[in-house]
Amino acid sequence: MGAGHDTVAAELVRRARERGDTARTVDVLALLPYGLGTVLRCFYRGSVRHFPWVYAAVYRLFLRPGPGRRPSGTPLARLAGGRLRELARRTGADVVVPVFHLGAQLTGHLRDRGLLPVPTAVLVIDFEVHRQWLHPGNDHYLCLTEDAAREVRGSTGRPAQRCGPVVAPEFFAGTTGAPGTAEWRDVFGRLGPGRPAVVLSAGAWGVGSHLDTTVRLLTDHGFLPVVLCGGNRRLRRTLSGAPGVLALGWVTDMPGLLHAARALIDNAAGQTAVQALAAGLPVVGHRPLPGHGADGVRRMAALGVSEVAEDETELLGALRRLTAPGPAREQRIAAGHALFTETGDALTLVTDVADGSRARVRRRERATTVTPECVEPPHWSAPPRSRRHP
Repeated sequence: MGAGHDTVAAELVRRARERGDTARTVDVLALLPYGLGTVLRCFYRGSVRHFPWVYAAVYRLFLRPGPGRRPSGTPLARLAGGRLRELARRTGADVVVPVFHLGAQLTGHLRDRGLLPVPTAVLVIDFEVHRQWLHPGNDHYLCLTEDAAREVRGSTGRPAQRCGPVVAPEFFAGTTGAPGTAEWRDVFGRLGPGRPAVVLSAGAWGVGSHLDTTVRLLTDHGFLPVVLCGGNRRLRRTLSGAPGVLALGWVTDMPGLLHAARALIDNAAGQTAVQALAAGLPVVGHRPLPGHGADGVRRMAALGVSEVAEDETELLGALRRLTAPGPAREQRIAAGHALFTETGDALTLVTDVADGSRARVRRRERATTVTPECVEPPHWSAPPRSRRHP
């Protein structure tokens, strides 16, 4: 569902291989039979692009946090159970790490019923932890913030801790900028000299509400809009015709781009937003996607790592403050960097879960092993029941 989950999984795999471990990713939607994964992906993409009210209703029914019983994703997720169990057996996996909520429902179901012999560590990549992330069968949870970890512990009764967002090291390039930063600044300078470059994130699918209106607003008030259109070629063609706008397709040099820009307008509180925070780029939430996008944008603002602009006036005011040098910009950058400090490495925490599980298995084996030296010699004068005792 989009590229954020894939990006997190790829970074975990990179870290594991860098340490000499073996790791692989699998799309949980591809494990579903009868092409159900493709249907789900098309439904979600079509909903957020063309009928956002439909997805908003689905979110309220299935995902939104809160009390009361509501439908679960477990019946759907468990259809992939056989394939995941076979994959874990065939690869000799030591731990399974869901980074998507349907995967968390699947592994929780299997662990709860003793069908998956290896532990699970769920990496919750959303700021707003909706209910489909939560299943008490999972062994451990890793969350972006301590508030989220506290919510998970209260809802599932399972261990949960903060690990911070998982992003590639290139985003933490400091004041020198990442490789490619200078090239992006040259591009911005040629297209909009003297105009602060503001990135608009539309996700991997190029989805956003009234993006053309926001772009016109920015160009009319002295900014250079840099629109990440993802795979939406139609959106890119439409915006490329507007003067003073840089409409980009799939960008492979996100660290350099974010280090060269002055602010990010975000609508989903997803991976692009946390990459921007790591790169020291102030984030402003505006016209968020329905459901988890809106809740995540508001949660980020409540944590103090971003701002929310409810209308055009607030958006322009926030951008003027945050793109100009000064204490407002520095404070917002510092708050974003704080998300990544004093947290454990996500991969280390994952492998700790696997190591702890193996240690518990060994202790149980030692506790239940009976050797000949431990067995008391039989007393033939004892009653028959005692003679038959081991």
